Amino acid sequence: MYGKFQAHLQKELEDIKQAGLYKEERLIEGAQQAAIQVKGNEVLNFCANNYLGLSNHPRLIQAAKDMMDRRGYGMSSVRFICGTQDVHKELEKAISDYFHTEDTILYAACFDANGGVFEPLLTADDAIISDALNHASIIDGVRLCKAKRYRYANADMEDLERQLQAAQEQRFRIIVTDGVFSMDGNVAPMDKICDLAEKYDALVMVDESHSAGVVGPTGHGVSEFFGTYGRVDIYTGTLGKAFGGAMGGFTTGRKEIIDMLRQRSRPYLFSNSVAPGIVGAALETFKILGESNALHDKLVENVNYFRDKMMAAGFDIKPTQSAICAVMLYDAKLSQDYARKMQEEGIYVTGFYYPVVPKDQARIRVQISAGHEREHLDKCIAAFIKVGKELGVLK
Repeated sequence: MYGKFQAHLQKELEDIKQAGLYKEERLIEGAQQAAIQVKGNEVLNFCANNYLGLSNHPRLIQAAKDMMDRRGYGMSSVRFICGTQDVHKELEKAISDYFHTEDTILYAACFDANGGVFEPLLTADDAIISDALNHASIIDGVRLCKAKRYRYANADMEDLERQLQAAQEQRFRIIVTDGVFSMDGNVAPMDKICDLAEKYDALVMVDESHSAGVVGPTGHGVSEFFGTYGRVDIYTGTLGKAFGGAMGGFTTGRKEIIDMLRQRSRPYLFSNSVAPGIVGAALETFKILGESNALHDKLVENVNYFRDKMMAAGFDIKPTQSAICAVMLYDAKLSQDYARKMQEEGIYVTGFYYPVVPKDQARIRVQISAGHEREHLDKCIAAFIKVGKELGVLK
């Protein structure tokens, strides 16, 4: 049988290549940071989720080493059997304090958090109203649940209201949205979402993966930005972006919701506990963020500088309130050619195209970090302008 299946796969893969949609992995020969080694050359990294520049921070590395000395390398168990250490509970409390919530549950990744949140809480009698641009992990989590599905256009409150009206026949309703939409960089209007939730008697859930550490006066996320503490019922998020960049995810929110997830959430019940080293580094992250807002302040300054200079140069950039700047090119092959030429200029970026973004919406997603210095930003901007003129993007 495999011979026929192999031929089928080979044809599918060749079609992907011919369409200019084949994804290549480029090897980083060193640590994740602002300047990285690729094929023996140093390039500046503008496509990582390392928003606060913590991925290679010496305090996090030392904290991970210290925790492994104290609590070992791995847990070899799920949480409810013999996989819960005191430090897991300490980290859950730190996350709850950060988001002003009642309780938190840890997962191996936010993909698991989103995959494991709906099915334990909702049945076929209930409704999920989801933003059209929500992350794939939310979409997959919704698919695992029998609740009736409604979808509203991205951040469109009129459409959300229509879907809420249609969902009134269901028992319970939950509105689900990304805090920051990862491809465009826009922030969900949480105040308006909460207003509609209260009007139509719905719960609210937000994925903070790209917004926590970034959005808000001190980077505490969408509820700090919009003043919606106490109005959002569930937050999910990751330790793999702003909060150190390793592994691990979480769901934080109402006490009874978290308690039910501990009883029934399958990715929690059937996956190993988060490793002690990751827990130790994550705890150190929250200590650093509690000591000063300096990293977030630098991130905001970097984002504003980069965005303003790129727009002044004539680039088409999606409106952003986050650390994501989507430089629109619209053509899939052009996005790949642009990224390749940028790497030749010493700038590491990635072209995004269908199916990661809608057809004819290809772009280079630039992600700014507090780890970038002004000279890094200037070099990146200069490279964008040079390549843009070479490829006819700029006149």
